[in-house]
Amino acid sequence: MPKKAKVDTEACIGCGLCIGSHSDIFAFNDEGKAEVVAEGDDADVEDAIANCPVQAISEE
Repeated sequence: MPKKAKVDTEACIGCGLCIGSHSDIFAFNDEGKAEVVAEGDDADVEDAIANCPVQAISEE
């Protein structure tokens, strides 16, 4: 079952790790912060959550 991620744009520093690893789920918004553009596989969402350096990504 696909998981939906969410990004805390206040915490996001725009490093791009999530986008580089999972561009099918995340993209940059107009402020240069990550935003969710699609649901993703459980493993991909969990990977993005685990690798965010400022813990800005969580599961919705």
